[in-house]
Amino acid sequence: MGAVNRRLRPLDSRFGYAQPVSSVAPSHPLAPGLYVVATPLGNLEDLSPRARKVLRLATIIAAEDTRTSALLVRLAEGKGHMVSLTDYNVSERIASLLTEAQEHVVALVSDAGTPAISDPGTPLVEAAHQQGVRVVPVPGPSALAAGLSASGFPAVPSCFLGFLPRTKGERTALLKQFAPTATTLVIFENPGRAGRTLLELVEVFDDPEVVVSRELTKIHEEVVRGRASSLATRFESARGECTIVVRTPDIVRDAKHDDLRAYVGEMKRAGARRSSAAAEAARRFGVARDDAYSLWDEVEGSR
Repeated sequence: MGAVNRRLRPLDSRFGYAQPVSSVAPSHPLAPGLYVVATPLGNLEDLSPRARKVLRLATIIAAEDTRTSALLVRLAEGKGHMVSLTDYNVSERIASLLTEAQEHVVALVSDAGTPAISDPGTPLVEAAHQQGVRVVPVPGPSALAAGLSASGFPAVPSCFLGFLPRTKGERTALLKQFAPTATTLVIFENPGRAGRTLLELVEVFDDPEVVVSRELTKIHEEVVRGRASSLATRFESARGECTIVVRTPDIVRDAKHDDLRAYVGEMKRAGARRSSAAAEAARRFGVARDDAYSLWDEVEGSR
């Protein structure tokens, strides 16, 4: 077959993806907007042709660490101006970036992976929607998706907690808050802290089964599954960021259900209306309103 360019036809319903157009068709520039571009976790071969094109044509590339992202921009033969976007300056950079995105291509990239998952990019994307600026996702590598897919644990329902808080009390409270409503938790952890986090999981969930993915897509990649206690020593001094996927024990979710059921029963016996009781129970326990509503007929009460 002859060479093809990257311009795509509309969605082909037979295959569920866009088909490439013959190379004789003219290549059109990208429309203005904010392009949310996923970048490799460590293996440069994961930079997609589409991501390369956006980085090549962007007039501005907003990156958490411009030194890291500059390599990708050079690889894509991009000439755009690089701007740092951190937790400390994102608010003051939004206006100028979105003004540029109204007329040109602005690329938002993360140090590694998909932007706005666990970096300062979220406020910029939110502001773009609020101001009517076109937002274009350019999907690709994600430590969240990679870690979850390699775990073998149920993905539904799962909960992404990102990097846990600094203090142990806050970390424990966060884990206990979301574990009852999810079969799987996904956590990001910095180098040197994975062992500590695994030991805390032992305390909170009575040694759950976990999968630790370290240095994803890189030379020293590890994907290891086992009990948290058995992996804590192994990753005590691990180098490189880790993605920890936790299978929450059934007993944790069962306890949450029992507390919810008891609360709905109390509301019913106190004379509350079904809809009001369901709404309050859903807010208090972090469950779907319909789930709380359905418990009404299962509990004893005055009505």
